Amino acid sequence: MYQLVNTEGYKYPGQETYVLDILPVATGFATTASDQTLSLFDPARLSQGPVKRIRTDHGNLTAAKVYSAADSVVCTSGENGTISVWDMRLDPSQARALQIGGNLPSLLSLACSSDTHTLAAGTELADHQASIIIFDLRAPAGPKAQYNEGHSDDITELTYHPTSPSLLLSGSTDGLLNLTNTAVADEDDAVQATFNHGSIHRAGFLNAAEVYAASHDEKFALYDLADDDDESQIGTGTGKHSGAPTLDLGDVRASLGCQYLASVVVKGGGAGAVVGVGAQDQEMFQLIHLVKGASGWGLDRDTVVGLPGAHGSELVRSFCFYDEQQVVFTAGEDGCVKAWRPGS
Repeated sequence: MYQLVNTEGYKYPGQETYVLDILPVATGFATTASDQTLSLFDPARLSQGPVKRIRTDHGNLTAAKVYSAADSVVCTSGENGTISVWDMRLDPSQARALQIGGNLPSLLSLACSSDTHTLAAGTELADHQASIIIFDLRAPAGPKAQYNEGHSDDITELTYHPTSPSLLLSGSTDGLLNLTNTAVADEDDAVQATFNHGSIHRAGFLNAAEVYAASHDEKFALYDLADDDDESQIGTGTGKHSGAPTLDLGDVRASLGCQYLASVVVKGGGAGAVVGVGAQDQEMFQLIHLVKGASGWGLDRDTVVGLPGAHGSELVRSFCFYDEQQVVFTAGEDGCVKAWRPGS
């Protein structure tokens, strides 16, 4: 195991603040926290604290996604059914570019597509219904579309396809992972693929045809969206299907000797992904590369990166990395954001 050293950090003021998300953008990286703030940090001056701090008004901030990394635009949502769009280049008093909703159920998940000016929000189960609500930010007065039948419980994860933004991946505590073609009006025909993985904690695209899923009970697997390896059929409505995982690691607590899976960060250019797992009792967090070789996907156990000490006995909630600068940033339930670099 190759180990990094904690070289810098920042601790949020107050007690029992969880740092929830790290979102890299052009002006630095944004973080969200359980004190209901959205902050912007300069990665080169982490210990000096946030460059900007915005207090959100969602009641309880539940989700955050990058809308445009190049423009440093971030979206947040919360339990009061509102969604805010923030331009992190601006002064905090002017940063909110748009707020929508307010008459929606509590929101738990978000997905953004700047290419199509679209934002999707997933609700918690309310009045026996969990919905995916889609907005066109050019005409945000009301939803562009709404899907009510794909899931029967809280919608915990949403993400748009990397090259076909009409395709939306959704995951729920009902155990289902769905691929929906939002260009199809009829909801019965819109769902193109369904996989029964277990209560979804994390999910996303590895590439145009393959997705990963992690459950709340730490089961991790990969699924292929294409029928008969034909990527051109994805989302066309010609191949509604479900299938077995192409890689099934089962409970990663047993297979990787950890206690939880925090997050998965997909690398660009088809270079796979990095799976972040932790063990509180060992005060250790590990980054494990998920790579595709001649025999398919697998975890590269020879290039594991360890972050000894991690966030003490508290969970790591999110991480990101800058390969060129050789630095990893982590956020945890100890209220800290930490920088990790190679030792001297």
